[in-house]
Amino acid sequence: MKLGVLVYLENNEEQVLMIHRNKKDEHQGLWLAPGGKVEPNEAPYETAIREMLEETGLQIKDHELRAVLSFPDDGDSPFGDEWHVFVFYSNSFSGTLSENCPEGKLEWVPKNTLTELATWEGDRIFTPKIFNPGCFSAKFLYSGNTLLDYSFSGTAEKFC
Repeated sequence: MKLGVLVYLENNEEQVLMIHRNKKDEHQGLWLAPGGKVEPNEAPYETAIREMLEETGLQIKDHELRAVLSFPDDGDSPFGDEWHVFVFYSNSFSGTLSENCPEGKLEWVPKNTLTELATWEGDRIFTPKIFNPGCFSAKFLYSGNTLLDYSFSGTAEKFC
């Protein structure tokens, strides 16, 4: 089992920072929020800060946990293992956006067009919920690149 984070960073123009992945892996050619793997002895909120700084050059502040996503592996997951991903949201940051992201091209994307980007099918389902207050849990089951099933549960009071 692996742990990861995603960070949806919104600026005051209702744009969200996304990466158009060019790294040769299962995400190549897709758009993703910045993020990465939780390192040993690191809390997910620390991972969010570290990954944002490494990938974007920006220091996030006041990030809030908005979701915990589960991606089971029944032997045919495109992600190569079972993943649990902590999804954070922030609209507070400082620094200068890096021109050399190791994962791909960084771009501020209008929030209302995020679901039109080339993303994983599950991302188009959960992403709009990230911008609402509160926290939820969701499970997405893939076979190869095909989303087979998904479910949501939890609210801010009951889950996170």
